[in-house]
Amino acid sequence: MEHKTLLSQNTIGIKLNPKIYSLEVIYGACYVFVDRAYLFLDGDPKKEIKVFIKGKQKMPQKKLEALAGEFKNELLNYALREKIAKNNKKIREYIIGKALYYDTSEMLGEDGSKLDELEDDPLGIAIPWEKKHGKS
Repeated sequence: MEHKTLLSQNTIGIKLNPKIYSLEVIYGACYVFVDRAYLFLDGDPKKEIKVFIKGKQKMPQKKLEALAGEFKNELLNYALREKIAKNNKKIREYIIGKALYYDTSEMLGEDGSKLDELEDDPLGIAIPWEKKHGKS
């Protein structure tokens, strides 16, 4: 990952390998910087992606270099997020599936007496308010 400072244009350019950083990772990292800089993407998404970061304010070379360093750190952050998301995909789908397709009619009957899966309810959380405290 190399970068080139174009001080006269208040810009720093970074070349990225799309086999290491996906386009989604690059978009995520770019989004973090939209308040401080203008970002431009160029290149072939299959071979090389070029990111040009142009400061919204005039910046000395040191600040541009620091901005490039922060951008590279953010790329790592989003690459890790992407990896974790891929690793946890099945468990997330399972949890969401259970939440969306759970038949709540089996939990409590009309009178609140049928608890089936909630029979172990030592705090009485599954008992309706009216049954627990009487109607008022």
